[in-house]
Amino acid sequence: MSRAQEVVGELESLGYGAIWVPEAVGREPFANSALLLAGGQRIKVATGIASIHARTAMTMQAGWKTVSEAYPGRFLLGLGVSHQPMVEGVHGHAYDKPYSTMVAYLDAMDRGIFVATQPAEPPQRVLAALGPKMLRLSAERGLGAHPYFVPVEHTAVAREALGEGPLLAPEQAVVLETDPAAARVIARRFMATYLGLPNYTNNLKRLGWTDADIADGGSDALVDAIVAWGTLDTVAARIRAHLDAGADHVAVQVLPADLRGLPMAEWRELAGVLPSL
Repeated sequence: MSRAQEVVGELESLGYGAIWVPEAVGREPFANSALLLAGGQRIKVATGIASIHARTAMTMQAGWKTVSEAYPGRFLLGLGVSHQPMVEGVHGHAYDKPYSTMVAYLDAMDRGIFVATQPAEPPQRVLAALGPKMLRLSAERGLGAHPYFVPVEHTAVAREALGEGPLLAPEQAVVLETDPAAARVIARRFMATYLGLPNYTNNLKRLGWTDADIADGGSDALVDAIVAWGTLDTVAARIRAHLDAGADHVAVQVLPADLRGLPMAEWRELAGVLPSL
């Protein structure tokens, strides 16, 4: 973790404004966020996402307020309903009516008792949202939405659903590799898990992608739409496309050849072009 904190300091010095961290099968998100925040002075940390099935609503709001109180204005809680295989297979909960479950969970969070010191600034949250109902809920009950595994056309759809004002922060995976075959190998390795999850594939189908596009690791067209690869200018153009389509912030996920590796070289390269966007 000391190395991770060193990286936070460097990313802050490079001009990055936020670091997004997952939960799933990795580090506990609130402890992880607090440790990462300690490595910087200004940079924000956001969870993308903390599962509502991994903890009670009262525990979620306590963690949210605890980290927000310790680091005013620097922590953004991203929370979501996760996916059926994770919810049922790992957490042992029923995955039923995700929208209604999220509404009830947010209600319980907002009713939660918290007698410790309150954050000096209002704590901020966003929802993992893909479909129109969850997108609208993210605008009504939070700062906005964090869509994941989406092409640029979804950003335009999401902005229309959110309306003007709410935060829209889509994720964009990138590979700094100009050879098409090599880039798509890395991209498909990343996409394999997500193409097996109905939340993502149903969203792609709403956008017009077909079963044939989704099958067998994804068509080249779908791979290229989900993962931006090529030169720095090509990657920057994709990020700019999200911004032009209505995004306020793009969570750039760099995919190195070793998906478990730390892409410091790529982060340093990207830092040279991102401020111009």
